[in-house]
Amino acid sequence: MENRIAAVSILVEGPDSVETLNAILHDYAPYVLGRLGIPYREKGLSVICLVLDAPMDVINALTGKLGRLPGVSAKAVTPRGAK
Repeated sequence: MENRIAAVSILVEGPDSVETLNAILHDYAPYVLGRLGIPYREKGLSVICLVLDAPMDVINALTGKLGRLPGVSAKAVTPRGAK
């Protein structure tokens, strides 16, 4: 399966799932080109942005696992027609 470039946005509300989230991201580290984390302490929210180079099934598996964590939302965006 061909790799795709994807931008994944992750919103984390509260600290309860952070340890599990980081463990999942560690499992997918070979696909991560870059990671940016921004804590917004005043709102009790953290924003994580990932850039991935991975097969589409890997991208979907990652966002699915993250989205099932309590207080975590994750969405992936891939360019149209780009590989």
